Amino acid sequence: MSFLRVACVQITAGREVAANVATASGLIRQAAATGARLIATPEMTSLMERDKRAMRPKIRTEQDDSALAAFRDLAAELGVHLLIGSLPIDFGGDRLANRGFLIDPQGGIKARYDKIHMFDVDLPQGESFRESASYQPGGSAVLADVEGARLGLSICYDLRFAPLYRRLAQAGADILAVPAAFTRITGEAHWHVLLRARAIETGSFVIAPGQTGVHEDGRQTFGHSLIIDPWGTVLADAGTEVGIVTADLDLAAVQGARGKIPALQHDRAFQGP
Repeated sequence: MSFLRVACVQITAGREVAANVATASGLIRQAAATGARLIATPEMTSLMERDKRAMRPKIRTEQDDSALAAFRDLAAELGVHLLIGSLPIDFGGDRLANRGFLIDPQGGIKARYDKIHMFDVDLPQGESFRESASYQPGGSAVLADVEGARLGLSICYDLRFAPLYRRLAQAGADILAVPAAFTRITGEAHWHVLLRARAIETGSFVIAPGQTGVHEDGRQTFGHSLIIDPWGTVLADAGTEVGIVTADLDLAAVQGARGKIPALQHDRAFQGP
């Protein structure tokens, strides 16, 4: 059997980049000490700040981003693949990129993914989010090779758009990554069921590291970083505390699940409505 030990890092990121990097780095070290070869962190690992005016001076270009440089050095030191769920990146103009980075064991950037779907919603309890006011959406799905597996990248709100994951799985993804900062309200209602659905309908492993708790900017996130197998079984759930969860993925289970229910091969064209 071919096993890959993966880990999800769960944090409560605040307004100071250096402090967030220090917290995440300590947990990444813990995960590497367990033997994890792929370690994933949540969306907005380096900064959680809702005030656009306060956030903007802290954002750097990819070349000058101190968090990215620190995580590249850490991946090389530990000799692991490190998926930084996302960092806010300045790429010119008025808006930013909500960009995930897959870093290889030599510290190189193996893949980049810009979040495609923008979280522009008004929640029943009065919370309002307009991600598109600050971020430029991406336009490309991304796959990358990791330790003998194919990893499909996404970020948070992408989770609600099933065709993205179907495309990734049909293109060869064994593992789907969903780093997130899901709100407490939507997480309680939808997080587990949506992630299990993405695993089941694609016959893929899902790794979903999340932000958790009450953040300095007042936001509340759900936590419950999950690792799910291709049959929809939850292998690990981080609950609501800061920390890590790990699981050993039997990569043969992907073909096993897809062999039992080969739905990825059964697409049919149809008309209407």
